[in-house]
Amino acid sequence: MHIREASIEEAVTVLAAISEFARPATEDDIKQRLRGHRALILVAELNGEMVGVKIGYQLSEECFYSWLGGVAPAGRRGGVAQALLEAQEEWVIAQGYQELRVKSRNRFPAMLRLLLRNGYQIEHLEKKDGIEDYRLHFIKQLNDNNYQ
Repeated sequence: MHIREASIEEAVTVLAAISEFARPATEDDIKQRLRGHRALILVAELNGEMVGVKIGYQLSEECFYSWLGGVAPAGRRGGVAQALLEAQEEWVIAQGYQELRVKSRNRFPAMLRLLLRNGYQIEHLEKKDGIEDYRLHFIKQLNDNNYQ
């Protein structure tokens, strides 16, 4: 598996292969979200095929937000999500950020487990639409004492 920085166009290609997203983000959606922010787009490649993506951006001098990501069916159960999370965390720490924030939903239990397993803590619950779409807000402090 190979993790690398990627373009918005490549991210859109991977997102389109993830059926769990009711409406995958378009190039315009991503450009609009990232506009004016320092950002990182990562893709995971397996046997030359892009199978995972992770997109995040700076919220403040101290905080980076992991906005959107996922793994296509061809890359599941192979550690792709874990590898993307680790690569993003390494980059975020190298840039000097002190915390990482991310939101997920009840409808994505594998993501919830991944975040908890990697030391993210639930900070807030945002009730929205049905219970499966409630947003769980996670935070991870990245100082030396808390980084795992």
